[in-house]
Amino acid sequence: MKKAIGMVEYKTVSSGMRAADRMVKTAEVELLQADTVCPGKFLVLISGDLSAVKASVDAAAINDPEQLIDSFVLGNPHESIFSALYGATEIKTPDALGVLETFSAAAAIVAADTAAKTALVDLIELRLARGMCGKSYLLLTGEIAAVEAAIERAKLGAGEDGMFLDSAVIPRPDAKFWQNIL
Repeated sequence: MKKAIGMVEYKTVSSGMRAADRMVKTAEVELLQADTVCPGKFLVLISGDLSAVKASVDAAAINDPEQLIDSFVLGNPHESIFSALYGATEIKTPDALGVLETFSAAAAIVAADTAAKTALVDLIELRLARGMCGKSYLLLTGEIAAVEAAIERAKLGAGEDGMFLDSAVIPRPDAKFWQNIL
C-alpha cells in the first residue's frame, strides 16, 4: 500500500498532545511533527500506510471535537509536499508565482497537494501557521497558465470547509522580489 500522510490541528496544546499520543497508540504511524504553532495551536502530522493513517486521524478527531480545527488524510501525497514543508525546494527557472493563503495548516497542505497534482508546477514553500496567527500559505511556480490552473483548483479544495482566505498569481515577478522569496 502507498504511503499516506494525515494531520490534525487543534485549538489547544493539551488537546493536541492528547491527540498525538492517541494517534501513535492507535496504529503503526510515523510522527513527522507534533508541536505548537501560532497562536498556541497544536499540529500533529503523521505518515504511514493509508489504513493506519486513517485510523489514527479518525481516533484523534473523534476525541475533543470541540477543540479540533481541521484534519485530513492524503492517500498518495505529491512528493513535492515534503520538500516544500521543509523549505528544501530548488527552483531553477521561475516564471509565475502562485500564492494561496488559508485559515488552517491542514487546508494549506491539502491545497498544495491539489495544486501539484493539477498542473506542472513546483511547490516552493508551505508555511504552516508559524508567525502568522494560525494562518498558513503555499507558494508555487511554473508557467503562467499552469500556475493559474493550479491555484484555481487548490482554492476549491481549501474552500470546501471555509478555510480558503486569499490567493494571487503574479506573472514574471521582478528578480529582486524572487531573491526575497527564494
